[in-house]
Amino acid sequence: MRPAPLHERIRRDIEDRILSGAARPGERIPSERELMAHYGCARMTVSKALSALSAAGLVLRRKRAGTVVAERRTESLVLDVPDLPAEIARRGQAYAWRLIGKRVRAPDPTRDEEQQVAGSGALLEIIGVHGADATPFAYEERLVSIAAVPEAAAADFSRTPPGSWLLGHIPWTEAEHRIGATAAAADWAGLLAIPVGSPCLTVERRTWRGDQRITLVRQHFVASHYQLVARFGAQRDAGSP
Repeated sequence: MRPAPLHERIRRDIEDRILSGAARPGERIPSERELMAHYGCARMTVSKALSALSAAGLVLRRKRAGTVVAERRTESLVLDVPDLPAEIARRGQAYAWRLIGKRVRAPDPTRDEEQQVAGSGALLEIIGVHGADATPFAYEERLVSIAAVPEAAAADFSRTPPGSWLLGHIPWTEAEHRIGATAAAADWAGLLAIPVGSPCLTVERRTWRGDQRITLVRQHFVASHYQLVARFGAQRDAGSP
């Protein structure tokens, strides 16, 4: 696999510091001259990385004041993107992943959501089953934007589930969850070892990095095996006690 361009590496290094909390809102990012010296590159390379961070809403570029970390939007409801292997391990169970299929394909022209994820490129489709204590836990269908994550096409997902790989390689800035009840379909009920029509909890998730879509995933959980918990607090007006 070819290494990422230097401007992409610079962008990711700074992005990782911001999303991990190491660089706080309002904190100054090293100047272009400092970054040029650190990475041994031209100003154009640094400027390209900072422009991408600015477009993603992660930094603010100000004349004379330099580049600072932008304020992150807060939400009243927090439902994080879970890492299923870690979540299952916290429950004291042994995690397993079974890759069913992986292929690069064009988006379906009749499905707007696939066109949106693909952007100007193709899609990486990954299908697999998560397990807990040797029991099927969730059936997953995932689409990854090759334009946003070109290195995913060459990644080995035979042992590492794509969700964990993405969390480790591509920090996200925004996520949308849709949660509902689904009857197990004939093409995947057997993979979960349940009868067709059995109740399942379905989570559909979209993630973005700035304005760029990263992935669309649908996970079907055996209803008796999984629950989603979100923790949130009431918002107060400025004058409330």
